Amino acid sequence: MRLRYIPLVLAALAVAGCQTGPSASSYQRGQMMQTSSVQKGRILSMRVVQTGGEQSGVGIGAGAVAGGVAGSYLGGGGRANALGAIGGALLGGVAGAATESAVTEGSAIEFIVQMDNGSTVAIVQSNEQQLGVGERVLILQGRDTRLVRDTTIR
Repeated sequence: MRLRYIPLVLAALAVAGCQTGPSASSYQRGQMMQTSSVQKGRILSMRVVQTGGEQSGVGIGAGAVAGGVAGSYLGGGGRANALGAIGGALLGGVAGAATESAVTEGSAIEFIVQMDNGSTVAIVQSNEQQLGVGERVLILQGRDTRLVRDTTIR
């Protein structure tokens, strides 16, 4: 009877790894209707940087549930099943945390931008807009900082 829950738990683990990273072109619902200050600048340099994996707790939780369910099938009696569930939950939590970290790590671009006011800033984000060195950009500073192509009329 309990075997039918294993695919559901495994599906939850798979969905936990499908988060997308921050993007200059997408906003979370909570970021809508918020003001951002805007400054203009020019990209001085760019380089690829590595981004670390996230630990939101989803991987640990889903792994612990899956491990606990799988571990509860060990042994022949109630005590052995309970110990198997505890051990499975601990091992599953560790495996889930490692999986979440591995799935969410990757690379991004570090942009060095000379702002029109003379100051220089570094911004790390994806480069889905295919921005390049020397290009004019807008720096949007609110809860997060974003770099977008400057398409304003000069």
